[in-house]
Amino acid sequence: MNVHLIFHTKTATPMRRDDLERIHDYMGGIIKGVGGDPIRIGGVENHVHILATLPKTMALSDFVRTIKAESSRWIKSLDSYYRMFAWQEGYGAFSVSPSVVESTVAYIGNQAEHHRKVTFAEEYKRFLDAYNTEYDERYLETD
Repeated sequence: MNVHLIFHTKTATPMRRDDLERIHDYMGGIIKGVGGDPIRIGGVENHVHILATLPKTMALSDFVRTIKAESSRWIKSLDSYYRMFAWQEGYGAFSVSPSVVESTVAYIGNQAEHHRKVTFAEEYKRFLDAYNTEYDERYLETD
């Protein structure tokens, strides 16, 4: 099953733009390590998008918990700048049919341009609305 994951940083410590590619690459290694397939990982300084194939032997919640815990631990080791880094507790997980994998890859690859016009909260709310997911507006606040 292909899944599009979205989660935000918890702390006021965003990822530095210069570190994004290697952080995303590291997350891809985590996904491979648990038997998943990282199709595309991208995002901006305050959140990440992951399109991956969920391992057949792992629950979604365990998959996300592993990615977040291992990447957070590693990010903290990069530099003292990240000593307080953490991911937000929640996450969005949206199934992606084979017919829209290509457009999802393009969407994730265009995050820098996309977020010049749209905030994370606006983007996330659009996903929740598109998937008819109920939510509490309080949890869309990220700053």
